[in-house]
Amino acid sequence: MSSAFLKFYSFVGDLGLAKINLNTDTLMILLTNTSPNSGDTIVNTTTSTCTVGSVSNALEIVARNGYSKGGSQLVSNSYSQTGGVGSLISNAVTFTASGGTIGPFEWAVLYSATSGTSATRSLIGYFDYGSAITLNSLETFTIGNSNNGGNWTLTYPILTLT
Repeated sequence: MSSAFLKFYSFVGDLGLAKINLNTDTLMILLTNTSPNSGDTIVNTTTSTCTVGSVSNALEIVARNGYSKGGSQLVSNSYSQTGGVGSLISNAVTFTASGGTIGPFEWAVLYSATSGTSATRSLIGYFDYGSAITLNSLETFTIGNSNNGGNWTLTYPILTLT
């Protein structure tokens, strides 16, 4: 199941003001069943479920059955530039339900867990999967490379900047 990457408007400002370093920051993906808004600006990780805030106040799904509060960390993220095009790549992120269900969720939100304070983490963008998804026990869902199970690559990056 593929999904387009949609950026948060604040990402452009945060990148320009060096609040986010796509090469060295700890980047996370959290799941929500509330539609984020492109005008959202922060993730508050101090609440019982993280809140994508300022416009939508989208709540993260409940942490249980293999899903952890705050989501999952991107592993081996790196940012590079060739010919004036910047690309962010990483290993794919897989969520696996264990002992019960995960979800439902429809959106996967990418944010920096390094920027700001725990109440004001910077948003990057999100994936909209078009309908609610629930993982039953032992089912997996992979976010990466058009969700075909592969890692994001320079051919299929998480995002590009031109």
